[in-house]
Amino acid sequence: MEHILLSASLAFLITFFAIPIVIQVAKDKKLFDEPDERKVHKTVIPTLGGLGIFAGFIIATLMGVPSTTELQYFGAAAIVIFFLGLKDDILILSPSKKFIGQLVAAGIIIKFGGIVLNDMHGFLGIHEIPRVASIILTIFTIIVITNSFNLIDGVDGLAGSLGVLTTLVFGVYFYFAGQLTYAVMALALTGSIIAFLIYNFSPAKIFMGDTGSLLLGLINSILVIKFINIAGNSASNFYLESAPAIGFSILMIPLFDTLRVFTLRILDRRSPFSPDRTHVHHFLLDLGFTHRMITFTCVSANMVFIALAYFLRNLGTTSVIGILLVSAFTFIGVIYYSRPKTKAVAQKDKAVAGTNSTIIKPRKILSLAPESVEVE
Repeated sequence: MEHILLSASLAFLITFFAIPIVIQVAKDKKLFDEPDERKVHKTVIPTLGGLGIFAGFIIATLMGVPSTTELQYFGAAAIVIFFLGLKDDILILSPSKKFIGQLVAAGIIIKFGGIVLNDMHGFLGIHEIPRVASIILTIFTIIVITNSFNLIDGVDGLAGSLGVLTTLVFGVYFYFAGQLTYAVMALALTGSIIAFLIYNFSPAKIFMGDTGSLLLGLINSILVIKFINIAGNSASNFYLESAPAIGFSILMIPLFDTLRVFTLRILDRRSPFSPDRTHVHHFLLDLGFTHRMITFTCVSANMVFIALAYFLRNLGTTSVIGILLVSAFTFIGVIYYSRPKTKAVAQKDKAVAGTNSTIIKPRKILSLAPESVEVE
């Protein structure tokens, strides 16, 4: 317990004192997130909050976890994602290059970290699956979850608050399951995010950027796969029936929203990474919700999904996941059809226009001197 408290506290303190420095450096070097027609903020805001989150998380985890074989590989994968996000926040990275970087990180986690989904625990009647299928499923899981926190990061405090909820739940579970390494990882990240949220709640002084959101997604992907493997094992210290369904429910809002949006874009013959305004937080903005109201609504809904999965776990993995999906579609449907009609039509027109035009994003260049000129 001492290791966990030390790590969470250290992560909080490092991030809390690092963020103001990051804000000042970002302002000096003019590293801002500029508003456009899709974004909800109207002023330029620094985007490198992920630097503070990463520093707090990695130092606290290394200090709090006894030397373990898998931790070094998780750290290596996190560093790959960190530099991937950092480059995208500063210079903008193409979706294909981001995808390749995420594949590299996933490969490290699977090959060397031993994090693999090899049992479906009765979902659709499937239990143990072949090695090749398990690797493909694990890669898909890691990539989708890694991107889910990046895509849900659309209003102040939302991705961070969901990250606090997910890592806190995983951390508490791993503590009672006797998995010290994963408990420290989860709660160290919780401490870092809480410190970051002090500066990120509306009106935000800084955004986490891809540097932070991709890191949140990567660590949560490791935690949920390990959770399914441990909780679904009847010989473990803390066995839970329908472990995959419970793991899905913990990440319900970011994961379901990402899968829904990716599916809609693919059906519309667009890249799943193409920008639009079809995320749940965009629908809530159309209803006139403030950033704090959106964050409270999404986090509360996610807590309801977790409780639903936990109390219905005896029904079996397939039934619980089915109930969760029906509940999630109902939640999104009520929000979507409650929007003002004028905004719904305007959004549809924008989406159509976006598919027939090319958007050129300005490059963000790191200024090395106060008087240097930015070239577009």
